[in-house]
Amino acid sequence: MAQHNELGKAGENAAVAYLESHDYVIRHRNWRRGHLELDIVAAKNNELIVVEVKTRSDTRFARPEDAVTLSKIKRTVRAADTYIKLYQIDAPVRFDIITVVGDKENFKIEHIKEAFYPPLF
Repeated sequence: MAQHNELGKAGENAAVAYLESHDYVIRHRNWRRGHLELDIVAAKNNELIVVEVKTRSDTRFARPEDAVTLSKIKRTVRAADTYIKLYQIDAPVRFDIITVVGDKENFKIEHIKEAFYPPLF
């Protein structure tokens, strides 16, 4: 596996551990349906939380959350809509970003709640 893929997987594992330590219930990791994908789907306090995880070794060139572009937001919202319909979920939905920066032994995690809202089409 390429080094950046290993870092991404380690970052996602760190994000899951962070969420679990804050009483989130992980419903799915790397959920896929066709070309649609959600990094983490969690639940807490009767709310569905869709989490986009961005992992970087450092922030010299850009912040990880800057990689969540409008097109990425649209794809994530489309995937979440499919997920909600498929599992017949009737709960409020929140879109968060978790940034993971550093290396496997020393990650800095930032949880950005309500990082974005579904855009109006």
